[in-house]
Amino acid sequence: MAGNNTLTFTDSTFDSEVINSDVPVLVDFWAEWCGPCRMMTPTVDAIANDYAGRVKVGKLNVDENNGTAMRFQVRGIPMLLLFKGGKVVEQRVGAMGKAEVQKMIDQHVSAATEERPAR
Repeated sequence: MAGNNTLTFTDSTFDSEVINSDVPVLVDFWAEWCGPCRMMTPTVDAIANDYAGRVKVGKLNVDENNGTAMRFQVRGIPMLLLFKGGKVVEQRVGAMGKAEVQKMIDQHVSAATEERPAR
């Protein structure tokens, strides 16, 4: 179900892949039975492609990984959490368009891409 750059997170890989990541990580909490979650798949895949190398993007199935879902108090899906430095810096619940997801991410990654030494 995931695109080429969209990762799959699980309870067992969450800390190593997300919390301890050197780059920001966008996590899509979803479930197979959730219609709005399935509608978000093309958007999440497009974001993963657009931000490849700057942001990790992945999905976590809440039915198969309820430990992580409970840990972050996921009560409604789809839920997007953006992690930076191991902490949640942005959170959105419900289906949304690509522009809204980009806006959510750009607040936290644009500064990092602009920090290049002057020549």
